[in-house]
Amino acid sequence: LKRRLEKAIRNTIRPLMMEATDINGEIFVRPAINEVSLLRQSYQAASLCIAIDGKVRLDELICDGVLVATPAGSTAYNLSAHGPILPIYAPLLAITPISAFRPRTWRGALVPDRVEITIEMLEAKKRPVNAVADNVEFKSVVEVLVAQHNEAESLIMFDPDHSWDERILAEQFRY
Repeated sequence: LKRRLEKAIRNTIRPLMMEATDINGEIFVRPAINEVSLLRQSYQAASLCIAIDGKVRLDELICDGVLVATPAGSTAYNLSAHGPILPIYAPLLAITPISAFRPRTWRGALVPDRVEITIEMLEAKKRPVNAVADNVEFKSVVEVLVAQHNEAESLIMFDPDHSWDERILAEQFRY
């Protein structure tokens, strides 16, 4: 075991930090290693506005939801939602729509990991949305801020013949 640990490939990952405000004005702060997901709460599609560093980039996204994934989380829910797989050291975050209705051609975006993403729920009472940081859910949110949490990091270790880089490459060429 000691030899394996000495030879292990080390990867440092940084989580996202989500700040969600609910319909009553209560604020919830939660880290997420994989992704922050916003999901419609009822049969009504969600209506969302997405801004990057305070500048609106998408006036209205009508969808079942949207997620912001880290490189570590890009092979999880993000991949299932047809988002891109990110190399573990890529300084990027994936913004991936879930069952987008409008605009039909928007397939998501890759943004630098240093930006702040603001997602505002349009028609929050008529079209309620839940926010999920990994597996912790908050109901009826009206606004969610997502940014990489640079003060926190986790160390993940892999055997040299089964590194994270190799696993991500293998996943990209699997069919």
